[in-house]
Amino acid sequence: MPILKKHRKTEPLVKVVDKMAKTNGLRHTIYSTNGDQYSGDWKDNMRHGKGTQVWKRTGVVYEGEWKQNGRDGFGILSKLQPSTNEHVKVYSGTWRNDKKEGFGTRFYSSSSQYEGEWVENERSGWGRMTYENGDVYEGEWLKNKPHGQGVLWLVPENRYEGSWKDGKKHGPGRFFYTNRGQLYEGFWVDDVPRCGTVCDYDRTHAHTPPLYPIPPKK
Repeated sequence: MPILKKHRKTEPLVKVVDKMAKTNGLRHTIYSTNGDQYSGDWKDNMRHGKGTQVWKRTGVVYEGEWKQNGRDGFGILSKLQPSTNEHVKVYSGTWRNDKKEGFGTRFYSSSSQYEGEWVENERSGWGRMTYENGDVYEGEWLKNKPHGQGVLWLVPENRYEGSWKDGKKHGPGRFFYTNRGQLYEGFWVDDVPRCGTVCDYDRTHAHTPPLYPIPPKK
């Protein structure tokens, strides 16, 4: 009885050569034609794992996790400060599909930053924003604007607690005039109070309101 020999399944030579040519595993710095450079893990010719990318033209540096050539996982983004020739942190947090996604901190300047949730590079969810002038907003966000419930602390003392829509006070809310011990409680539309009541919530520290003369009858 003749013996049948099974044929080995072999890949075409072109596929074998293609696999051998692909970059995989940990590699030292690899330069692009435009001067950009990447040091770290590779898989199938794509940045995948942990690595550092430097963009030559902008001086931006990303150090963190990658997935199929996109920033994915935890990473830190920095930029070059021309005045000092040093890198300053711009964002520290999580990424997904090469965009800020999840929880992270964005540093706008030495005195201004946002700490909270992100969705596709935009502040969305819960977050706390400290502005250049010292004002602080803490609450809900949607597409980079306060939206939902939140509190705004104004410099030096006053604050607003209530509803927001598209970055403006909208809906029921309370405004505390701490500097004169008064409280406005009512409804807001596009940052403007429409109807409500004002009361003294701390008479012992309330300032004397200014007196306005009654205009004479004509």
